[in-house]
Amino acid sequence: QAQLVESGGGLVQAGGSLRLSCAASGRTFSSYHMGWYRQAPGKQREFVAAISSYGITNYADAVKGRFTISRDNAKNTVNLQMNSLKPEDTAVYYCAADLSLRTLRNGPAQYWGQGTQVTVSS
Repeated sequence: QAQLVESGGGLVQAGGSLRLSCAASGRTFSSYHMGWYRQAPGKQREFVAAISSYGITNYADAVKGRFTISRDNAKNTVNLQMNSLKPEDTAVYYCAADLSLRTLRNGPAQYWGQGTQVTVSS
């Protein structure tokens, strides 16, 4: 069964950095577009970043210039490097995958991880 497992979340002070990782298993995800979403308490889940199967990246305006998404198809992983973190980045971060880039970008994607908590203190 295909599975996405996130790791790397935690507590960090404002201005700090975290690196999230998503390990895919159960199938080869090299042909899938991969992305990250987040959901803050009391808010809807929102798109953060995506990377296509051919390496093109796309970011939400709120994280552009601070977050970097990357993928390693040989290891079946996708990463999210988060720099200059702000308290408003506090959320549960979810990894997602879909064969359609439009579906990945607009939701809901075919595959989802269970989420990892990121908390940024002021």
